[in-house]
Amino acid sequence: MRRSPWRWVILLLVLSLIVGGVAGGVAGALTARLLSEDEEQVAAPTVTPVGGTSNVTLSEESAITQAVEKALPSVVAIASEEAFLPTGEDGQPTSLGSGVVIDERGYIVTNEHVVSDAVSITVTLYNGEEREATLVGDDWPFTDLAVLKIAQGGLVPLPLADSDALVPGQRVIAVGNPLHDFRNSVTVGVASGMGRRWQRDGIFMEDLIQTDAAVNPGNSGGALINVLGQMVGMPTSVLRLDNGLEVEGIAFAISSKTIQQVVGEIIEKGRVTRAYLGVSHIDLTPEIAAARGLKVQQGALVSSVGDGTPAEKAGIEVDDIILAMGDHEITADVPFLNVLMRLQPDETVPFVLSRDGEELTLDVTPIQRPERP
Repeated sequence: MRRSPWRWVILLLVLSLIVGGVAGGVAGALTARLLSEDEEQVAAPTVTPVGGTSNVTLSEESAITQAVEKALPSVVAIASEEAFLPTGEDGQPTSLGSGVVIDERGYIVTNEHVVSDAVSITVTLYNGEEREATLVGDDWPFTDLAVLKIAQGGLVPLPLADSDALVPGQRVIAVGNPLHDFRNSVTVGVASGMGRRWQRDGIFMEDLIQTDAAVNPGNSGGALINVLGQMVGMPTSVLRLDNGLEVEGIAFAISSKTIQQVVGEIIEKGRVTRAYLGVSHIDLTPEIAAARGLKVQQGALVSSVGDGTPAEKAGIEVDDIILAMGDHEITADVPFLNVLMRLQPDETVPFVLSRDGEELTLDVTPIQRPERP
């Protein structure tokens, strides 16, 4: 039987539609896949950094809170009544500050100016318990450090870190009792600089840590810690004005390196090894020299000499100007006390002086600095 030619036309048309549909499906799938990949490539950079930043922030905040949790039980409040200043109208002590438990036997380190001339000292622990304290020793006027002793029991010492390992920008945390009313306060900043010098009471305090962590009255003697909850320094002073200009964000802390050295000697011997001459002095400046008609413009002008002191025994007199002690010249940058702290007790050194306009050299043997009465 002869087949109709239209049968082949219809068959070819059906096959064409089937092939086209399959190809279209494949093309559509490929197009959809490519669009999906493009969308993923665009979306990925937007999502990933946000999640990463959040994780970093949470990790840093967690480290800070854990460090504070470790340090708070070691930081105490200190209140002292001073011998030469009356208490306030409300009967409150005249000196308020902070301290840090440094040894479980009851030793607490604080700033000397917090307990200077105190007739009674009260320490308030983290849990609110009050204990009477006695002064073991201090390092006035060389460093602003003092050690107290309270009854032992239930104390948590704060470990010391290596302050030499600090680097600029490293996170630090100040823990203390600003204004005494805001106990256990925490402020966060960075180590702004290391090895700083700051002049106070005629001496340049050395090896200080500069920080922008907020420090206020009452923070003195507290703790400056790292994110591991270790003590790297002790807040001691704040710069508020400089040549009439208001200053913000500059506070200084005594380094843990200095604390370890000084506190160790005080706990062991009750005092720090320091040279003593037995003179009162005035650090000369060009202005002071001009006012007194002196030709010498730098050095230490002797204003008094104690009886039986190393200075008297060596022949030092009132109005002498000490120019150098041993190999150390007295200058505006290295004043008398900074030079004296470089000397050792019982070590004889040549002193260069100016007397009535003439230079002379005397051999002087300083002794161990006696304890303050």
